Amino acid sequence: MDFGTVKEIKREVIDTINLKPTNGIPIALVHIMQHDHIERIAGVNSGDYVKNPEKVYLQCQKAIGADFIDQYIPTNPLTMESHGFENKEHGATTGAESIVCDGILIDSPEAVVEHMETVIFPKLKSGISEFNEQQYCKQILENELKIQREFGTDILKTGYGFAAFPCFAYGTYGYVNYFMAYALYPEVMEKHFSLQADFALVKNKAAALAYKGGELPPLYRLDHDMADSRGTLVNITTLDKIWLPHFIRCIEPLVKAGVRLIWHCDGNLMQLIPRLLEAGVKGFQGFQYEDNMDYEKICSMKTRDGEDLLIWAGVSVTRTLPFGKPKDVKRELEWLVEKGPKTGLLLGLSSSMIPGVPWENVETLIEGLRYYQKNGRNDNL
Repeated sequence: MDFGTVKEIKREVIDTINLKPTNGIPIALVHIMQHDHIERIAGVNSGDYVKNPEKVYLQCQKAIGADFIDQYIPTNPLTMESHGFENKEHGATTGAESIVCDGILIDSPEAVVEHMETVIFPKLKSGISEFNEQQYCKQILENELKIQREFGTDILKTGYGFAAFPCFAYGTYGYVNYFMAYALYPEVMEKHFSLQADFALVKNKAAALAYKGGELPPLYRLDHDMADSRGTLVNITTLDKIWLPHFIRCIEPLVKAGVRLIWHCDGNLMQLIPRLLEAGVKGFQGFQYEDNMDYEKICSMKTRDGEDLLIWAGVSVTRTLPFGKPKDVKRELEWLVEKGPKTGLLLGLSSSMIPGVPWENVETLIEGLRYYQKNGRNDNL
């Protein structure tokens, strides 16, 4: 089995990615974190997920009818218990009492700069000088094909996790000291973005080769949280100056290779969206509608080449699914389809479904996804 075979079987997904008309709307990964929901959908006994997470998780996705999965993380729900992160170790962004990186206590913006200059910058430079394009290309193809073989022909594996671009480093240093360093030492931050982009560029050239030579499905999701409910985490004009040029140059090999790059949206990204489109991004996934992400406006936008956007629309995991009723889930699905693009529409969740979502909402979601998968836009639910 190879990607060519599965792509032909999942022709409707490929046609959707390529903005061609389809009879139905493909179902994306539905990442559910609550163990008993996963087990109920998969049709297994209580406790079976913990015993065999890979098998039960995949069985759940197939039972839902998922057409494609990009980020395959079958053991990820093990990080949560029935009520969320219970008795889990705290990290830099989840309440750690102290953050120590390579022996350096990150207790100030100056400590962030010290660690970047003495540890991170040399590591990035070393990674660039030692990078082997052919080896990385081979690694991508082997990893993607391995997962595709696990999926069989029921689910198509699409791209995630092997391309790169400059990111904020709050996951390493925590929000407070990192963003103070961002404000106080912009020249250091730009150097970090620049070196990340240099490394990303060589990785993305290898990834472009993998797409061209390995028949990978031409879809890749870029994923990094850069906003909260108010807007971008830093002033947008600073992103224009020290981040965006490096982002643009490092994704260009994938853009030129014809890979349809989509961006995962957390928070209110409305200011950044036109900039991402001008950079070569061709669609979006994961909208927090309650944070003023204007879904209808976004769906009417065009790429820098004048194409319609690819939209991976999802029922809200922060509002509708946990707090709404089945009628609200149904209504939101109808709205996503009605106001979404006429071609290039995929359906799923806005992000991961955390524990606590009522079963009747989960059931309504799955019924609705299957309906549109079969019927497309023909009728309302």
